[in-house]
Amino acid sequence: MKLINILLVLALGLFISGCSRKSIPYYGSSYSSTHGSYKSQPNPKKYSHPTMRPYTIRGKRYHPTVVSVGETFDGVASWYGPNFHGKLTSNGETYNMHAMTAAHKTFPMNTIVKVTNKRNGKSTIVRINDRGPFVDDRIIDMSKLSAGKIDMRGHGTTNVRLEILGFDYKGKDAPSKKNIAKSPKTKVIGSFSLQIGSFSNFSGAQQFQQKHDRTQGYRTVIKDVDVNGQSMYKVLIRGFKSDDEARDFKKIGLFKHSFIVRD
Repeated sequence: MKLINILLVLALGLFISGCSRKSIPYYGSSYSSTHGSYKSQPNPKKYSHPTMRPYTIRGKRYHPTVVSVGETFDGVASWYGPNFHGKLTSNGETYNMHAMTAAHKTFPMNTIVKVTNKRNGKSTIVRINDRGPFVDDRIIDMSKLSAGKIDMRGHGTTNVRLEILGFDYKGKDAPSKKNIAKSPKTKVIGSFSLQIGSFSNFSGAQQFQQKHDRTQGYRTVIKDVDVNGQSMYKVLIRGFKSDDEARDFKKIGLFKHSFIVRD
């Protein structure tokens, strides 16, 4: 009997220990306290493929932003490998530590970035397909392969300079000079809205507008449009800084018949 009790205690201890190491779910992602990056997990009930939609991590609001070719950014790089290999990245791809990819908090997905290790001058080119790292002053999380290209794996972190080379590249390997030359040199920038309703009377539009104001942090407005001499009241959600951001919001499916308009 004593032996059985001892085994039960040991089993309970292992169970509690295992639970204490579980990741913390957020927006379809999981956070590793040891690595410091959010990595997506399948979650059909939540929006799990963010690209340009603003998001909040540990109380801090991040706004994915549009950048231009030639811009540079300095900070600390880290890398992630076996613990995340085979899991989903923030844009829905499967993370491959042997691919030339990286995670960034705000760059558009599929941005082509040149990463230079300021410690030794070595550089490599990666594609952004994930969000993170969310630790201190780190600005990029390199895949295992790309981290090896600039000789930083043994150090864990290193000071780097990032340079934007292009956009919309979706290959597994590092983009060639031809890929970079063909890639867009800018992302569509402007003010975008999503039309979510249309009413023939103002009171109906006003009730709908007030009901959905501040959805996901965005504001709603009513726009009076003349249609064949009759006023139609369009309800719009505003505040999208790019076409990608508006499309990300539309994919959530909160408004089935909505469509994007450029202000």
